[in-house]
Amino acid sequence: MAHLVWFRSDLRVSDNTALAEATRSFSEGDVYGVFFISLAQWREHDWGNPKIAFVLRCIDSLQKNLKELGIPLFLFVEEWFEDIPSSISALSQALGATDVYANREYEVNEQKRDGLVEESLKGIGIRLHLFHDQTCIPPDEPALRTSTGSPYTVFSPFKKKFIDLFYSRPKHVLSRPPKCSWPKKIPTLPKTLANVAELDFDSTLFALEWPGGERDGLRRLKNFSKSGLEDYATQRDYPALDNGTSGLSAYLAVGAISPRTCLAAAIRENHGELTLAKNGAMTWASELIWREFYRHVLVHHERICRYHAFKQKVDREVQWRYDEQDFEAWSTGRTGYPLVDAAMRQLLSTGWMHNRLRMVVAMFLTKHLLIDWRWGERFFNQHLIDADFASNNGGWQWSSSTGTDAQPYFRIFNPYSQSEKFDGQGEFIRKYCPELSSLAGKAIHHPSEAQCNELGYPLPIVEHRAGRERALDAFKR
Repeated sequence: MAHLVWFRSDLRVSDNTALAEATRSFSEGDVYGVFFISLAQWREHDWGNPKIAFVLRCIDSLQKNLKELGIPLFLFVEEWFEDIPSSISALSQALGATDVYANREYEVNEQKRDGLVEESLKGIGIRLHLFHDQTCIPPDEPALRTSTGSPYTVFSPFKKKFIDLFYSRPKHVLSRPPKCSWPKKIPTLPKTLANVAELDFDSTLFALEWPGGERDGLRRLKNFSKSGLEDYATQRDYPALDNGTSGLSAYLAVGAISPRTCLAAAIRENHGELTLAKNGAMTWASELIWREFYRHVLVHHERICRYHAFKQKVDREVQWRYDEQDFEAWSTGRTGYPLVDAAMRQLLSTGWMHNRLRMVVAMFLTKHLLIDWRWGERFFNQHLIDADFASNNGGWQWSSSTGTDAQPYFRIFNPYSQSEKFDGQGEFIRKYCPELSSLAGKAIHHPSEAQCNELGYPLPIVEHRAGRERALDAFKR
């Protein structure tokens, strides 16, 4: 008799609901883990090399952590989700598993896959147990609704209700499971095991900056709690600061650390309370609740998984541009706007971009250039190491004024003002646009035509006022 834990976007052993349930009071049999490497499906979902490499490093770390607990983790290559039901059924039978445990994933294709797996397992008498683990409060929680019983579509009341519920039903962080006995004999497996090191893929991409794995995620959280969390509210918008943000987004995206663990750290810093306060700890907690909010929106409005905007009428009526030359300038950091270009170059060279800059570049693409937000969303998914569908989609629809609780269309960031406000000395710009490093004062934010020509820097591809007026006109129609 055995239990099988199917790992997906929960690459950790601590505070892992499915793993905890599979090992709870189970001393009569063996516990195994499985992970399916689905490169073709991931590519279909616009996963880029940075995220795939990070996932593979986290899997390697998870395999070692599970071994310490006496749990073998089997890796198999199944290129497409549709191949997983038969594969996991065959594995379960080979292991003599009576139950399979997994944490829910909320995207449309993932839910369809899980339904097919459940049906396949049921046909051979094996139970599939699915748990809510990606969120602190499950999306199907009936108490997390408006007064009319509808899911929230505005963040502020969602956050207030979230805090009320969190107090009435506190979520405890699950500890690392107790050690199991390593199986005396591992049965013959139905197919050849995969090895990360032998895959035709470079899993070392950005490994120096983002090692991956649960231990590194917990180390980052510990360091951030000590030296960054207290000042988060005042430092989070300044991209030149090294410790202005937590550096945990990639770890949250693949589940190498849980949102409950992060929220618990913020609450500890706030004297054991989750409140509406504006201090560093609660400002960070608010960002974690935004992450929660976008997952709830995804569950209740699945059309956003199908390239549709939340505000479909707005999205249909705006005459989006599909200018490949302008998009190329934006995506390569050659727009002629120093802060925008520095941000895009940061993404290309590190696999990550500061959150303030994500809003700046997204709004520049969708407002100044009036290019379809889906182009930008896809580009981010393909290049971000912390690519996360719900958060990325929510951010792009917020900036393009097509999403739930989005930025009003007439509030358009001025890239020059954003630059002067959040990179006043030009440190960030100089780091990623070295051709401008000799400029001083306001010139670093808005170089003249003569300076651009002399330094080999592109002229602005659109004048700020003209781009703004074009966007206002497009959204007013």
